Amino acid sequence: MLRYSLKRLLSLVISLAVASLVIFAVIEVAPGDPASFMLGINAQPDTVAALRAELGLDMSKPQRYVAWVTGMLSGDFGTSYTYRTPVAQMIADRMWISLPLAIYALTLSTLIAFPAGIYAASRRGKGGDVAVMGATQLGIAVPNFWFAMMLVLIFAINLRWFSAGGFPGWDKGFWLSMKALTLPAISLALPQSAILARVMRSSLLDILGEDFMRTARAKGLTRRQALWRHGLRNALIPVLTIIGLQFSFLLAGGIIIEQVFFLPGLGRLIFQAISARDLIVVESVVMLLVFSVILVNFLVDLAYAAVDPRLRSRT
Repeated sequence: MLRYSLKRLLSLVISLAVASLVIFAVIEVAPGDPASFMLGINAQPDTVAALRAELGLDMSKPQRYVAWVTGMLSGDFGTSYTYRTPVAQMIADRMWISLPLAIYALTLSTLIAFPAGIYAASRRGKGGDVAVMGATQLGIAVPNFWFAMMLVLIFAINLRWFSAGGFPGWDKGFWLSMKALTLPAISLALPQSAILARVMRSSLLDILGEDFMRTARAKGLTRRQALWRHGLRNALIPVLTIIGLQFSFLLAGGIIIEQVFFLPGLGRLIFQAISARDLIVVESVVMLLVFSVILVNFLVDLAYAAVDPRLRSRT
């Protein structure tokens, strides 16, 4: 297990190094100069040059890349060009909204998808299976921002059970804050639960056809007992992959949902930074999100080994 973990850790480090190069190169080749954008078209050249020196934009690109990476390794993500605030502080403030939202949405997605996928697999070809698969097809086809607008229309405007947007802050109370995140979490969770339910169903159906499942049935177990005791554990590997990818998506992909509900999270921070040409914020936040994706995949690999010991023996 230790050797398996070390190999996956080395892969994580290499992936992060390559990702940092790609992110820096892609963002730096974007047209437009942040200093010129901040000062406007009528700014004097010497004023622009002074601002570029103050922001560190007068350094060569290799120097800026090394300074950026070494700063991140020490916990210093730089200073925002626009707000003149440490980027690490901005990320920390926004993370307290995006991270609970992602966990909330992933929890709802899992709670919906697991029973739905197991139910559909246990009733293959029957009415229940057809109904679940039809609902999941609809969930995949409809974009999450449409769900968000429908939830606002029904539960915020008509029923007035929830607010239409905004975030009161955790200092106002845990339950009040979670209530503000409920509609965004549901709108993010519904499409993801549809995907996860279909993967769960397909994985279970593949397992049900294996020889060891027929052996379990031959020993006297009912179909449901064999499913719960032997099938579910072996069907978890592809499901864990999807859960890991979904968490990364929910953390990084809530830009539209955060805009719909006016949530000051990481997604909205990226949108505002791109609009203001605040390159250091964009680079740092994107790198953080890429790190979360790679880290989650690393943890999923370790979960694979825990679920299937055969993977440990192959390394």
